[in-house]
Amino acid sequence: MSKDREQSLRIGDEFQRLSKYDRDSVRDKTPQWEEQPPAYKNYPEAEPVELPGPETTGGGPLWGTIAGRRSFREFKNKPVDLKTVSQLLWAGQGITGRVFDFELRAAPSAGALYPVETYVVCHHVENLEAGLYHYNVRAHALESLKKADLRDPLMHAGLMQPVLFECAVAFVWTAIVKRSRWKYRQRCYRYIYLDAGHIAQNLTLAAEAMGLGSCLIGALFDDEVNRLLEVDGVEETVLYMCAVGPR
Repeated sequence: MSKDREQSLRIGDEFQRLSKYDRDSVRDKTPQWEEQPPAYKNYPEAEPVELPGPETTGGGPLWGTIAGRRSFREFKNKPVDLKTVSQLLWAGQGITGRVFDFELRAAPSAGALYPVETYVVCHHVENLEAGLYHYNVRAHALESLKKADLRDPLMHAGLMQPVLFECAVAFVWTAIVKRSRWKYRQRCYRYIYLDAGHIAQNLTLAAEAMGLGSCLIGALFDDEVNRLLEVDGVEETVLYMCAVGPR
């Protein structure tokens, strides 16, 4: 085995070791509060798309929703409406309450820092042009970044998985790393990945409750997805994706 290959196989082990907490090292990790970066990202120059208000009560029974959740890779060639997109976004990351100056969201986040951003690639959404959008959490609105048919480039960036071409809408999650790193240093990556998992599970359960199919996707070409989103892959980088559509 080559030396480079051997080293690459140890990256995960080294990360776990170097990002562990112990009683001695944790004392040196007091955050510098004046260095905290902004909690929200928005595109001031982007065309806004107002979303219908989400339903915050009712819905499908929880236990049945959990039992029914599966990964679907075949969707009907039908659109979803904007209300559906709104509901899924709210379920994943919508603001659900306020405590003092903190805006709390549908999914938990380490330190309430919320480093994860949501982008929406719309293929078949009623009354919305196909293209790339960013979810403005605070405004519960979409920001139009690129109007185009992105089915083919998204599929290619997702290891040629047809589900990314055939879905009605795909959700792409990135992390703005410094939102978590300023406080948790290298351990932040552990928390960022956990945060993305919480959000993704919320969204897929919401999809199931609404009678939709969903498929979570972690197999992707990072650089290609980052280029599609026009993020740098360092300060902000892709984590995870989810394809959703009528089943």
